[in-house]
Amino acid sequence: MSARILDGRALAAELRVGLARDATALRARGVVPRLLVAMVGEDESSLAYVHGMRALGAKIGVDVAVDVLSPNVDDAGVRAALAGYDADPAIAGIILQQPLPAHLSIRAIAGAMPERKDVDGTSPINQGRLAFATGARFVPATPAAVMLLLERSSAWPLRGRDVAVIGRSPVVGLPVALLLLAHDATVTVTHKATPDIKAHVRRAEVVVVATGSPHLVDASWLRTGAVVIDVGTTVVDGKLLGDVDFESAATVASEITPVPGGVGPVTNVALMRNVLAAAENALPRR
Repeated sequence: MSARILDGRALAAELRVGLARDATALRARGVVPRLLVAMVGEDESSLAYVHGMRALGAKIGVDVAVDVLSPNVDDAGVRAALAGYDADPAIAGIILQQPLPAHLSIRAIAGAMPERKDVDGTSPINQGRLAFATGARFVPATPAAVMLLLERSSAWPLRGRDVAVIGRSPVVGLPVALLLLAHDATVTVTHKATPDIKAHVRRAEVVVVATGSPHLVDASWLRTGAVVIDVGTTVVDGKLLGDVDFESAATVASEITPVPGGVGPVTNVALMRNVLAAAENALPRR
């Protein structure tokens, strides 16, 4: 078997058309949609992500600004920065680039993220609404991208499908699991404390991998015909690698996302969709 590629670049190009139209409409009303990316220090993966966001923003009409905070900033300093962004009416959306350095606690910081500008769904309020399926204001961008790609796969609709999520982080694994459950999938969440992860994954019709462990998953993990969504992005010797050994997995899977070119481009589009929604929501109501 040679897997069909779930092409994130092609999907992102398709979705960009609508985003550009919406951004043009906002600018015609005097609104310049602006995203603020806050980074604590700098690393290769974060810089690559920001470069992609700026390039996309230039194409569709969203301004992207970056604020690089000191690598030594503490939780209180990050919270203060978020309060400053909240008070700036020129900023429609805010994201705090993760993962954070080890000395910072996202749990201590997330409550300071202003809900109305929380375009990556970081705040406890948005996460709580997602968990209770009561309509989060903003669905986190990477989990939203996973769902957009699955909508284009042969596994859609997901009702009754066996799905394995590898990774339980509050950034990807947990919200993805919640979104899958909302579509009536049967979801198994595995992680580093799960005995014999492979046994769980081999049963799955759909596998979503989000661990940050390059080439963790190969063909031996997969059920024949599985749909594989690789969320991993780790820079190794200057090369971006996914969590899935693509060449191996593609011999078993029916459909698979590449890295790069899979989830990443769609994540950027999903985030920009939220930025435009935030800018729209900030307009005075007539």
